[in-house]
Amino acid sequence: MDLEQLKYPIGQFIMPEVFHETQANLWIAEIETLPSQIIAATENLTDHQLNQPYRPGGWTLRQVIHHLPDSHMNAYIRFKQAITEDIPVIRPYYEERWAETEEAKNGEIKMSLELLVSIHQRWVAFLKTLNSADYQREYIHPALGRALTLANMLGTYAWHGKHHLAHITNSIK
Repeated sequence: MDLEQLKYPIGQFIMPEVFHETQANLWIAEIETLPSQIIAATENLTDHQLNQPYRPGGWTLRQVIHHLPDSHMNAYIRFKQAITEDIPVIRPYYEERWAETEEAKNGEIKMSLELLVSIHQRWVAFLKTLNSADYQREYIHPALGRALTLANMLGTYAWHGKHHLAHITNSIK
C-alpha cells in the first residue's frame, strides 16, 4: 500500500455540491456512532499494537485515539461559536503538538474513549437542534484564511472520524 493510501484510507473529504437535511442527518448519525465503533475496534488492542504507527512517520494508534476527542472537542466548541456569534474567528490548535504531549503518547486510552463518548453525546444533542439555515452559518479559520460553513464542517468531522477509524482497523488486520 502506498503512503497516500495509508494517510487517507477512505480518501479525502469532498463536500457535495448540494447540502440538504438528509445529508445532515446521515453525517450526524455517523458522528453519533463513531465512539462505539472506536471502542469496538480498540477493545482487544495490546500496548504493543497501540504503540505502533498506522503508517511510516505517522502517529501511533494510541496517539490517534487520544487525538479524536481533542479534535472533536474543538469542533464542538467551533460549532457553538458559529451558532452564538456572528462569523467568529476560531482559535486553531496545533494538533501535532497535542499528539506529542506525554498523556497522548503514553496515556491509557480508556480516558479518551470515555471523553469521546461524552463529547459526542453532547455534540449530537446540539447538532440535532440545528436547522437548515444554521448549517449555512460560518466561522473563519485563520490558518486557512477563509470562512467555512457548518454544513462543510459537519461533513468534514463525520469524515474525520471514519478516517481515523480506518487508520485503526487497517493497522490491526
